[in-house]
Amino acid sequence: MHIPYSKKYLNLLVTGSLLFTFACQQQPNNQETTSQPDTPPMISTKDIHSFAWPNEAVLKHLFLDLTVNFSSKTLTGQAILDIENKSQADTLYLDTDKLTIQKVTLDKNQTPVQFSLGTVVEHLGQPLAIPITPQTKQVTIHYSTSDQAGALQWLSPEQTAGKKHPFLFTQSQAILARSWAPVQDSPGIRFTYSARVKVPKELLAVMSADNPTEKNAEGVYTFKMDKPIPAYLLALSVGDLAFESVGPHTGVYAEPVTLPKAVNEFADLEKMLQAAEKIYGEYAWGRYDLLVLPPSFPFGGMENPKLTFATPTILAGDRSLTSLVAHELAHSWSGNLVTNQTWNDFWLNEGFTVYFERRIMEELYGKSYADMLAALGYQDLVQTVEEFGKDSPDTQLKLNLTGRNPDDGVSDIAYEKGFFFLRLLENTVGREKWDTFVKNYFQTYAFQSMNTERFLDYLKKELFSENPEAFEKLNIQEWIYSPGLPSNIPQVTSERFAAVEEAAKKWQSGTAATQLQTKEWSSHEWLRFIRILPESLSTAQMAELDKAFHFTQSGNSEILAAWLLKAVQAKYSPAYPALENFLVNVGRRKFLTPLYQALLKTPEGKERAKAIYAKARPNYHFVATNTLDTMVK
Repeated sequence: MHIPYSKKYLNLLVTGSLLFTFACQQQPNNQETTSQPDTPPMISTKDIHSFAWPNEAVLKHLFLDLTVNFSSKTLTGQAILDIENKSQADTLYLDTDKLTIQKVTLDKNQTPVQFSLGTVVEHLGQPLAIPITPQTKQVTIHYSTSDQAGALQWLSPEQTAGKKHPFLFTQSQAILARSWAPVQDSPGIRFTYSARVKVPKELLAVMSADNPTEKNAEGVYTFKMDKPIPAYLLALSVGDLAFESVGPHTGVYAEPVTLPKAVNEFADLEKMLQAAEKIYGEYAWGRYDLLVLPPSFPFGGMENPKLTFATPTILAGDRSLTSLVAHELAHSWSGNLVTNQTWNDFWLNEGFTVYFERRIMEELYGKSYADMLAALGYQDLVQTVEEFGKDSPDTQLKLNLTGRNPDDGVSDIAYEKGFFFLRLLENTVGREKWDTFVKNYFQTYAFQSMNTERFLDYLKKELFSENPEAFEKLNIQEWIYSPGLPSNIPQVTSERFAAVEEAAKKWQSGTAATQLQTKEWSSHEWLRFIRILPESLSTAQMAELDKAFHFTQSGNSEILAAWLLKAVQAKYSPAYPALENFLVNVGRRKFLTPLYQALLKTPEGKERAKAIYAKARPNYHFVATNTLDTMVK
């Protein structure tokens, strides 16, 4: 039944939001707080991006029994929620978005109850209020998703690599899990899950759980995730998939036509896992497999437990873009194991992960390689601060996303400013002491959530208790709660990039492009070379570089995207067909946003952008169109 909020819920929502805002405003400037108690007060666990009240009644285990229907682009079935009623609450609050709820029952005797779906709230969807008793242990919800569900991307056969079968994948981060399952969709709430998924018999289903490796005749697959995860790590993909092992604990899923290339690209997956365990301890999730998705996937990768979802844009043919895989693997510790409590604390997920990713790459390929990654990251950070404005609150590590889509917090600030803060900590105490601290941090808070203030308290206590003066010199206020670049940001130097910069200067001074010493350059060196070229290049200069290095025909997505950006800026028309092909066939938001932004700066480019977007939009995921729709008007 669809009826408005209960009066109680409205009061709780308003009061909770006001209290949460007040609590945030009352933090002292130095943000030093005492340790959190074992059972924190309700206000510390109320997430502004969730309707759930986990200190009253909380989800502990989810069972999904779903049928995948490609013709209607819906999932139908039931969700069975095992709950813990902590405070003898009379209502369970869940997050939903565009779900059709047919029926709700309680416990194993399936007692029907009258539920209520509240008014839609922008960015948040609708609260589902279910009356319960102090004795209620289980809630069953019969429901179906909308064909407009934000998390679900339905692809026609033509949009896949194989061109024969349809494809489905989910993207639940940040708060899109509620569009395909009625859950408590907050990173601070963890639960185990299991599932039974029925799909067309010619397709294979996989999830962020223990997975099958081959199709069965019935098209019915069962799954189990026995470690508690937050809702944003719920994941499902269905398609014409095949699997190949690349090590005792690692393997690759992809469409059959893509699988050989993917297996070759990720041949070092087991080595990456071993390198990560060497640095920060045992991998906690059993297997680590990787799924290569069709090109419309909006991110580089998604760290779904046991099964990273990855973009095919990292299939460069030379394993040169596999730092992205190291990043998603690192999330198995930072993010999946210890999770940001709210999306205001997003940097705790991504800053640690970028740091760990570069340590993995250093372990595998040497310090000079990791230094290039850090230098590129610094360049990205500087550019992001310039775009936001050095006084923008969105350049703080601790965010305030009240009333906003948490996806607004996904920027290089969380990733790169977070990384450089952790790099500063390593430089301050030394790598050996820092590594011991991080390893203990992951072990101490495994399968728990963490907020910024609690982390800083733990940091001060565990790493700086014997040297409080060093802690004061870190400049915490400027790093965490102030905008812009901190005055004590670590400097990055790269000998390999220094050679690239010298080559760029020689070319701009008249040396022919074919005479530059580029034979041993990696993708990162080429990316640096293109990035530092001036925007004011002539078409003749662009043509010379293109003839020498074949940038427009590059199979490396990072290099091609950077080159296409220069082509737009220089109005280099020979690259326009490649630009359109790239924008139509690649859905990765990281590439799309700057290219469309560059096109929109001129009347001619704006016309081209609109024409391309009209053709490309059906291939993009909601996460991408949510950003681009307002940009390309």
